[in-house]
Amino acid sequence: MDGIWVPLLLSLKVAGWATVLATIGGIAVAWGLSRWSSHWCDVVDAFLTLPMVLPPTVTGYYLLVLFGRRGWLGEWLQSYGIELVFTWQGAVVAAAVVAFPMVLKAARAAFLDVDHRLEQAAAVLGVSPAAVFFRVSLPLAMRGILAGVLLAFARALGEFGATLMVAGNIPGRTQTLSIAIYEAVQAGNDDTANVLVLVTSVTCVVILCLASWLMPGGRGGRQGRSARRSAS
Repeated sequence: MDGIWVPLLLSLKVAGWATVLATIGGIAVAWGLSRWSSHWCDVVDAFLTLPMVLPPTVTGYYLLVLFGRRGWLGEWLQSYGIELVFTWQGAVVAAAVVAFPMVLKAARAAFLDVDHRLEQAAAVLGVSPAAVFFRVSLPLAMRGILAGVLLAFARALGEFGATLMVAGNIPGRTQTLSIAIYEAVQAGNDDTANVLVLVTSVTCVVILCLASWLMPGGRGGRQGRSARRSAS
């Protein structure tokens, strides 16, 4: 059973921390892009969403170049005794990078859907910009953001290529669920592979259903809009 529970718990830990990092960065960047009126906005958005379309091994290679022992960020971190390569923290960084576009796309669309007149009304009433964000913009965009967060968690949970490149395949330390499935198939351990595949599939289906329900065009979004129209 250790061959099932250890990578599962490690994957949940990695995906959880990766989702936290992707959520914080994604919301901040999405807010900036949604309020930035420039033709460069789409260029920046395209660059930041590259991990969504690049092969995971390419993303992993870029991260190795950046955070490896000879990378400029890797050397800087090593001067403080921090090393990410072949550690579960490195797996978190890799998963966060590939999950980041999920939050960014959903949060940017949610912020663009917020009625700017409500933000302007709050500002006219003397509310500070930070308070407008936390009390008006963020709550109104929360449903779309949560959908992106769920998708980011599912993406981080299933990450394989970039994680393998950066963190490697060390059982009990960096062997996540997807890597454990690959290892079980290579070793001919079909029983373990079948259980891991089933757990991963069920988890991702549940997450995708929740994300679909939370999307502005989903059932939850339609119910929320119907309730607002009825109240008005």
